[in-house]
Amino acid sequence: MKIRLSDYNEDWAEMFHTEVNVLKEIFGAEILRCEHFGSTSVPGMKAKPVIDMMCIVQDIDKVDSFNNLMASLGYDIAGEWGIKGRRLFRKGGENRTHHIHFYPLNHSEINRHLIFRDYLKSHPEAVAKYSEFKKSLARRFENTSDYSPAKRDFVKEMEKQALLWQEKPRKQ
Repeated sequence: MKIRLSDYNEDWAEMFHTEVNVLKEIFGAEILRCEHFGSTSVPGMKAKPVIDMMCIVQDIDKVDSFNNLMASLGYDIAGEWGIKGRRLFRKGGENRTHHIHFYPLNHSEINRHLIFRDYLKSHPEAVAKYSEFKKSLARRFENTSDYSPAKRDFVKEMEKQALLWQEKPRKQ
């Protein structure tokens, strides 16, 4: 898939909320809460224009029973896609618009994603640094299959900073 890197778009928050409503119609009470995470959730961040959504559920196995319905509505069913206990749905085909990650309550990936998001929202200098790094990668690579692995170490280092930030006591 070709890299599509965009400036921050205020419409992304609305796209998240619209999709939450769709998913709540489908999954009902199975969804405990939804979170917008990833680059499209951070004001000022350059991003691939794909809304990363996290839906937290009590029982991850029940999500599988919705696969046929989700496929009929145009979602790709990707299963765990490399993260044990997750279910990933993708919407939009080659012009993907959403990645919907379902996690069971208390899955370790939930906090990692949310702490990183909150760290970026609180550190505009980190947003600028990460955005510049993404732009440099987008100039070097044409496809996400090369771009995504190339940013992995950079992101892991920023995630370490986010965890340290989260552990620090803050003024009340």
